[in-house]
Amino acid sequence: MKQKLVLIISVVVGLLAFILANRYLQAERDQLYRDAEEVEVIAAANDLTQGTELKFEDIGVIKIFRKRGGYTKDYIEKKDKDLILGRKLRYTVERRQPILWADVEMPEGIRTGLSPIIKQGMRAVSLAIAGEAAVSSLVQPNDRVDIIGTFSIPSRTNAKEMETVTMTLLQDVSVLATGQRLAKQELENLGDRWSRVGASSYSTVTFEVTPREAELLVFAQNVQGRLTLTLRNPDDVGFEKMLPEVNFQHIEKSLPDLNLNRQKVIRHKANL
Repeated sequence: MKQKLVLIISVVVGLLAFILANRYLQAERDQLYRDAEEVEVIAAANDLTQGTELKFEDIGVIKIFRKRGGYTKDYIEKKDKDLILGRKLRYTVERRQPILWADVEMPEGIRTGLSPIIKQGMRAVSLAIAGEAAVSSLVQPNDRVDIIGTFSIPSRTNAKEMETVTMTLLQDVSVLATGQRLAKQELENLGDRWSRVGASSYSTVTFEVTPREAELLVFAQNVQGRLTLTLRNPDDVGFEKMLPEVNFQHIEKSLPDLNLNRQKVIRHKANL
């Protein structure tokens, strides 16, 4: 009898957990749709191979959602379908997948992709950064980050030995892209799967930097340095003037002061 009672209670608890979880997910989905607007974009009516000259019967329309007021240059909206008729595909596009401007051979005057996003006088540089080095891949286009480098260099006290040094290379750097996901792309496909824009995993991050900063970053990565990103609050435009190089000696010397500062200034414990 006791075992049956335990079994009944377990089933009831499981059902309640399922119902509550389902309600929570439904509320999240409802909120997502409230913050989005439906947009009709061009998609492949059939599997289309590279080099296909687009005809009326090759294209269809699918509905996707974007954040209200959002904007993207990459999707082809329904009103622009005539601009791609007669144009050739640069890449294969599967049935019911969106056809992007970058997929279509267009006249030179129409600029798509990353280049129009870059400010004049700046450069885009991509570096191999992924996973935990990109804040568990949570760094996204339009974020701002600090770039930290860790290097193995000859010791300054003993040239025959190597030491590991970590330093902040650049602060408050704009992220233009993570993998193939570009900044200013706000569209998300809420249908059967995420769109190509919505992919969250990546192995490279692209930054907007000056030409001199680009040289510094490329050199830092090519001397077998390890680059790590720290993510900033979007409203944080602060700049640390006196960030030191960090090695084992610096850590040993600075830890007491760092921890005291954390408790007093960050954790606001006055009685220390």
